This record gives sequence, C-alpha cells and structure tokens, in this order.
Amino acid sequence: MTQERPWYQRVRRWGQTNLTEVDPDTYDPLFWREHWRRTRVQGLIVNAGGIVAYYPSCHPLQRRAIRLDGRDLYGAIAAAAQADGLAVLARMDSNRAGEDFHRAHPDWFAVDRDGAPYRSGEHYIACVNGPYYHQYLPEVLREIIERSHPEGITDNSWSGLDRGRICYCRHCAHAFRAHSGLPLPDAADWTDNRYRRWITWGYRTRLAVWDLNNRVTRAAGGPHCLWTGMNAARVSEQARALRDHREICRRAPILMLDSQARHPGETFSANTEAGLLVHELLGWDKLVPESTALYQAAAGGRTFRQTAMPEPEVRLWAAAAFAGGIQPWWHHIGARHEDRRQYRAAGPLFQWHQAHDEYLTDREPLASVGVLWSQRNTDFFGRDDPRVMVDQPFQGVTRALRAARIPCLPVHADDIAAQTGRRCVLVLPNLGAMSSGQCAQLRAFTAAGGSLIATGESSRYDQWGERLEDFQLADLLGVHAEGGHHGAAAYAGERWDNSRAHSYLRLHPARLDGPGARPVSAGGLPARHPALEGFQDTDILPFGGRLEVVRADPAAEVAATFVRPFPVYPPETSWMREPDSALPALVLRERPGSGRTAYLAADVDRCAARDNQRDHARLLDNLVRWMCGELQPLSVAGPGSVDCRLYRQRDRLIVHLVNETAAFPAPVTDLVPVGPFVVTVRVPGLVPATARALCGGRLPATQPVPGGLRVTLDQVADHEVLVLE
Repeated sequence: MTQERPWYQRVRRWGQTNLTEVDPDTYDPLFWREHWRRTRVQGLIVNAGGIVAYYPSCHPLQRRAIRLDGRDLYGAIAAAAQADGLAVLARMDSNRAGEDFHRAHPDWFAVDRDGAPYRSGEHYIACVNGPYYHQYLPEVLREIIERSHPEGITDNSWSGLDRGRICYCRHCAHAFRAHSGLPLPDAADWTDNRYRRWITWGYRTRLAVWDLNNRVTRAAGGPHCLWTGMNAARVSEQARALRDHREICRRAPILMLDSQARHPGETFSANTEAGLLVHELLGWDKLVPESTALYQAAAGGRTFRQTAMPEPEVRLWAAAAFAGGIQPWWHHIGARHEDRRQYRAAGPLFQWHQAHDEYLTDREPLASVGVLWSQRNTDFFGRDDPRVMVDQPFQGVTRALRAARIPCLPVHADDIAAQTGRRCVLVLPNLGAMSSGQCAQLRAFTAAGGSLIATGESSRYDQWGERLEDFQLADLLGVHAEGGHHGAAAYAGERWDNSRAHSYLRLHPARLDGPGARPVSAGGLPARHPALEGFQDTDILPFGGRLEVVRADPAAEVAATFVRPFPVYPPETSWMREPDSALPALVLRERPGSGRTAYLAADVDRCAARDNQRDHARLLDNLVRWMCGELQPLSVAGPGSVDCRLYRQRDRLIVHLVNETAAFPAPVTDLVPVGPFVVTVRVPGLVPATARALCGGRLPATQPVPGGLRVTLDQVADHEVLVLE
C-alpha cells in the first residue's frame, strides 16, 4: 500500500465528528487531533455545507451555523487533518433548506398534488430534478473544493423524496413526460403503470444526480476527487430512497455506508451480510467504510445522541463488519460530550485493525451457497410491505445457514450465470418478481449440475410484479400453481392469531403409527428423504405460516404436506380435525444430468425469521446438505451462536468467527466467551499447514486432515480471526 495509490484505495480507517451549530464555540482542536492519532485514522469526514455551512460561503442562501460568526471551522479542521496526513472528505447534507431559501426560490422545492411544499420539520425538501440540485449545489461543491481541496465530498441525504411521495413540480412533470410520454401518476399505486414507470424513472434521476456531482467534483478537484454520497446497507432502505444499489456500486470506486448500528431484532450478522452483499456488487478489491455510532443508536430501540453505546455492542458490531469486509469509521454527534465513555471503544478496535488490516481486504469469500435477491423484487413484488414479503424470507434462509455454520453469499438475480461452477446451490427466498432472462440463467445453472431451492411465490410474477398463471420455473421445480393460498405471511399487529396460525406440516412417509405415536412396526421403519434428517421421532413439524396451493408433477416427491389449522384453546378442543390435507408443502426432484431442486410451498424461510422455530431452520439446513453433501469448505464444531465466514487471500485462508451468543437483549453490555471450537477447512488446491489467531494472540493447536487442516480454539470472546497458511 503506497501513497501513490488514490485515497479511495488506501484509506482503511475513518473518523467523523458530526458538527452541530454550537460547535464553532466548543471545538477543541488539540483533543480531536490527539483522538485521530489514538484511533489511527487515515481519513476524516468534516461538515462543510448544505443545510448548514461551517465556512463563510459566498452563497448568501446557504445558512451559516448560528455560532460561526464569520469563522471557517470546516476549513480549520480540514487544514489540520491534511497537515496530519489525513485524507479529507467534505460532508454535505444538501436536500433541504430553510424558510428564506424557499421564499427566494419556491420552484426549486418538491410539492404535492395540491402544490403544497413537502417539508421535514422546519426545512423544505428540494426537488432532485430542479435547479437546486442541477445548478445551485454544483456551485457549492466547486466553492468547497476550490477553498480547501478535499479528497472528495460525501452527502448524507442526497436522494430527495422517498418513493412514497411524488413531486408534482413543473420540473418533474416536464422530465417525466419527456421520459415516458405520460403525465405523473395520481398516487403511489402499484397497479398503475404510470407509478411503476415513475419508480424506474426515479432511480434514473438519482443516478443522474450521482453522475452530475462526480463530473463536477472531478472537474474541480482532479480525477480522484469523488462525490461519494452515503448509502444504506439494507436493500429495502435503498429501494425506499430510490437508490439503485447495483448501479451505484457499478459507478463507485468506494462505497460509504451509513449503517450506524443494528436495528431492533437484528443480530450482529446483519452487518456481515451487508458487507458481503455490497462487495458482491462492488468487487472485493474495493473498500466499504461504514459509519459506526459510538452514541446510543437503535440497537435497543431508541437513540440517544449524547450518551455512549455500551462498548461490547460497539465491539461486536465492528467485528461483524470486519467479517464482511467492511472498514471502520467512528462517528460522534457534536464536538464536546459530557458522557466521555463514548471515546473508549474506538481506540482498541482501530489499533487492532491497523495491526491486522492486511488480512481484512483484497480477498474473496468461499461459499457453496448463494441466496438470490434483486431490488426490482423488493420494489415490484414487495411493494408496500417488503419487510414481510422479501426481507423476512431472505433473513430466514441466511439465519438458518448461519445457525448451521454454512457460509453463504447474497447473489443478485442478474448475476446467476456467474455462479455456475462457483456455487453448489442457489436459494430463491420468495423471489416473486423475476425476468425471463433470470429464469433462463437458472435453467442453465441447473443444467450444468447446480441445485436450486425455491420458496413461496418465487417466479410467480413477471419483472413488473404482474401475477402469472403459473410459475415461470414450473418445469424445473416440478410444481404448478393451482391458485390461492392458506394462512398468512403476517398477523395483525405481529401477534400470534391462533384462529389462523395453528397449522402443521406432515412428514412422509409416516414413522409413527396412530394417536399413541408408536413406531411403525410392520416391515420396519420406512426410509425418509435425506431432507428430513433429524426428524425421525416426529411425523409433524410446527408451521403457522402461509402455504401456496400447488400441484406436484408425478415424477416429483412430496416429502411434506399441510395440516390445516385447528383450535388451540380450550385444550379439550385442540385435536386435528383433518390429519392431512394432502396439499404439498415440500416437493423434491432429481433429474438425471441436472442439479436437484426443492420447492417449499410452505414459507418456512419467513417463519424461520419471524418465529425463530428451530425445526424450520433445520429443514432448510437439510435441503442444502442434501444438495451439496457434507463436504463444505468450512466446518465449525462447538457451543454457542457463532457466525462463521471463510475467505481465500492468495495462498492462505482466513476464517472469521463472531460470537453472537449474547446478542439479546440489545444493546449488549457484557461479552460472554464461548468455546472450545474445532475448525476444519478443506479447500481444493490449498492445504494449509499452520494457523495463527489474530485476537487470542496464541498459536492454536492444529492437526492435518485429509485435504485440509483442523484447528482447535479454546474460546472466542467477541471475535476471532484465523490465518491459515
């Protein structure tokens, strides 16, 4: 790593003091410069302009911080950082402005159908298609670059209105008609072709802002002066903001993630999976810094900007980031804090990262399983409820595989062709909206020997979310849609509704005989499909979800059927009125010369995320093992909940173990060590002989095994990174 490389290839650790309007009077440059040194940062993000300016701008409508008094706080901080050898990104927050700006240029701001301006608190929201974005902001960017020569610009809320609010200003009306030949849609209505066209046009307009701002910054500051925006890690958040995750990553030499803490109900692995998803789009040779809150953010459900996040919560969130290829970036609100505990966590984390960052970048993940997603599916199938329709099925699959310690990767549905020979199995977790091209790629994948797991309504809709007569993948899956469904994907108020949810799955063939649950005796116990491994002592599994009504082809095997709901209360009435509906819930298929397929009409993936039923996770785990066999590249045995990831970096292997055993309740206040663990790696063509533990500081015990190496770890506190060479 040399200084000749551009900043976006060499800066691995970032810091940000997010200035408030009173900070011109309170900022302590000596303290913060020492904090930069103590935390080993190589880059700094500094508030410059936008809603509030921290320098004496020549643009009178760019409001100055109330305590600025003609000073240049931004310029002074930027100059100090540059003197210390740090890269500087000037931070903007540019999509809103105050009353005086709105009075001067009312037609630069977004309006509803009645012409009333959209507002966020006391601020007016600018229209992304108007002169504010296309004339005024470029001038502000040029001014900042000419004054202080930052390496680039970030922008916090750059994409304007979300997709639930339509701007009816004259600029939008003209631009949308020029694009589509249509008037603006009357409302957010997924059945209206104009609204669907408006969604795709909205993505184009945000990409146009991205491209314009990068032309401006590069012209003013040189080819490496980038405008980077800031982006969410979660696909549904990017979709809501009309930011095309895939196209942005195609344009970006670096992606700045604004994902400061886990959301309520998430485990730390959400951060690992975010890093994997972004890198699969961006490339594994690029950097993905992530803003991490050192104040109390949303992990416990509430945000307190001025008090410290418990250090174990910060450590585990950062460890999960490292496991997903994310670089650290500390973030404070305000320049002076009465709760000084929030300064503790970054130092040890960033010092560890500096000592070991050569092992944390420029590597490729090894995983036999890919889980498909697309932002178009989030939009046109997930529509107004992407959390239930899209996010939960995806999370249920990844949670099940994580519990089984089977590494998997998120794969965009347009990149299926590239998975042939790299992935053993692809999973479609309720991937309802699919194009004919994506389905053709899946047929080619299975024809080449790859296997496929599909759930729910996968391929039942076209790319616009229009429901089709049958599954597009009916020929692969061996099932056909009969119309209708039983049960529900969600229940009122997220509460268990026994009148609808007390349903089960019946496993076939039966291994128990009669109501006394005696083993079948005549002819011995019948053999079951390997997908039902571990369920020898039961003929039923809990369900309580939604089942698509399908007809299975004669050549397919129906391994589980649906048991309709029956009363749960009073107990005297809790007996099966209909022990077996014969409606297929799990359909399995093997075809000579092609990969195996499994179709789950029962949404056990969504149930695995929503209800945390171990049987649902075990069933998904079984399906993957049946398709891939037991010879996974990574095997980890030991107690506790541990997220396990495997990477190849040239001629060595790197294993991340992140301890999630004490993930709840959030935020975590204590680390609970777990272990011992036996880690076995088998990667064709690479057989390591030695192992180092980067966190424990010891040389762990090793033992050669056929085709690989076995490593024994005594314990894992927050995380461990093994380097195998």
